[in-house]
Amino acid sequence: MKILLTGSQGYIGMVLSTMLLEQGFEVTGLDSDLYKSCTFGSNIPNVPFINKDIRDVVKNDCVGYDAILHLAGLSNDPLGNLDRKLTFDINYKASVNLAKSAKAAGVRRFIFSSSCSNYGAGGTKMINEKAKLNPVTPYGISKVMVEKAVYSLADENFTPVFLRNATAYGFSPRIRFDLVLNNLVAWAFTTGMVYLKSDGSSWRPIVHVEDISRAFIAVLKAEKSIVHNQVFNVGTNSDNYQIKQIAQIVKETVPGCSLKFAPGASADKRCYRVDCSKLPNTIPSFKPKWNAKKGAAQLYQSYKKIGLKLEDFEGPKYQRIGHIKFLLKKQLINNSLRWIAAEKLSYV
Repeated sequence: MKILLTGSQGYIGMVLSTMLLEQGFEVTGLDSDLYKSCTFGSNIPNVPFINKDIRDVVKNDCVGYDAILHLAGLSNDPLGNLDRKLTFDINYKASVNLAKSAKAAGVRRFIFSSSCSNYGAGGTKMINEKAKLNPVTPYGISKVMVEKAVYSLADENFTPVFLRNATAYGFSPRIRFDLVLNNLVAWAFTTGMVYLKSDGSSWRPIVHVEDISRAFIAVLKAEKSIVHNQVFNVGTNSDNYQIKQIAQIVKETVPGCSLKFAPGASADKRCYRVDCSKLPNTIPSFKPKWNAKKGAAQLYQSYKKIGLKLEDFEGPKYQRIGHIKFLLKKQLINNSLRWIAAEKLSYV
């Protein structure tokens, strides 16, 4: 099966492309490669990719593929808040154009990487895919808009599937430190302190990047009849935590660290607990393999092996918003986040 994977050079894309290759899929990536200087460690997968902005995709780019797995976009709330219009241009308009181009090109399955951020201020009760969507950021709003628009494109020859991923964690060659578990383990490893910027009371579902990848592969392999135009939460019910519980797991994982709250820390308005049972109930072959404790241990060992330093963790290289602002400051990209120059970057 021939797969086009957008966002192939990013945090999830690097892991997913490796797992797709291991499963015998023929994979081509598509990515503008904004994070090409953000490699953490090694083991970059050997996947050919089209160096192209997702906003520039046309029908011919989609011809010949059996499925498109769509990850590309501004990947979190801080990036989404940088420029609201730009967020909708990239995350919404470009995604819908991609889906329409895919359908016109005869692609039969379109799997969209959505987000549990769609639930936004969802409260403390467990909610499933039928819950009211209540996004509170441009990022979350853009994801909801894509789901609604692409849902209407479904027909007997075009099968969209929507994966609402919980907050990701875990090692990737394109690591992100702006994800809660990755961030807290990095704080603990580099400073001896688990540092919380909120009061830790908000609930958040989390999921390992490899289990997100397993969800994509499970949906890709599944019979059309059980996934056609369906929405699935991606995670495990046991990995719904208050942020302060995640902090405690990190404290128990990283030797000798202590827990500290930022001065004036308050509750995060993003609060939701998510029921993720629909996906394994629908596709029993989907079996997540990670939990927060195992993930924290994996991150700690990877930081130790690579020798993560505080200046790396706090610098722009592995923080998505920090890296984009760095590229803008150096005038390597313009305000539309398109490359102006592509020379080798230095963070010194």
